Amino acid sequence: MSETAFYLLAIPTVLAASGVLLLRNPVHCALSLVVALFLIAGSYVALDAHLIAALQIIVYTGAVMVLFLFVIMLLNLQPDPDEGAHVLAKLGAGAAALGFAVIVGAIVGEWFETAPPPAVLAADFGTTRGVARTLFRDHLTAFELTSVLLLVAVVGAVVLAKRDRV
Repeated sequence: MSETAFYLLAIPTVLAASGVLLLRNPVHCALSLVVALFLIAGSYVALDAHLIAALQIIVYTGAVMVLFLFVIMLLNLQPDPDEGAHVLAKLGAGAAALGFAVIVGAIVGEWFETAPPPAVLAADFGTTRGVARTLFRDHLTAFELTSVLLLVAVVGAVVLAKRDRV
């Protein structure tokens, strides 16, 4: 990926991700996250990892964000009537965020000065064969444990939902 393409995708991605944190409406936050995830998929396309880009859109932007939006709608969030009363807390949080941003900026700046040159990508990077080889050979245990964890989460959600109806 060229440096120009990287910045053309990175800047809007950071802005969309910032919208997730800064927007007040939860639906707008979720939609901002959808934009950020699409832009990340665009970065994968720029790296010639078309399979990873398609999986990014199908799994994260499609399935996970639909789930998030359903949860937001089910919660039926109402605005907090006390929202303007915590001015001191907001100022403190803003100062802490600014301090954290300065520290992270200093660390990243130092890392860029001492960073090794970028690695060359493997010939099968982002292809079906490369992803399958990495997933099922190098990370098979983590893949299987993740599937068991998701199964337990689904069973737990069903048990919790059934308990309320009985």
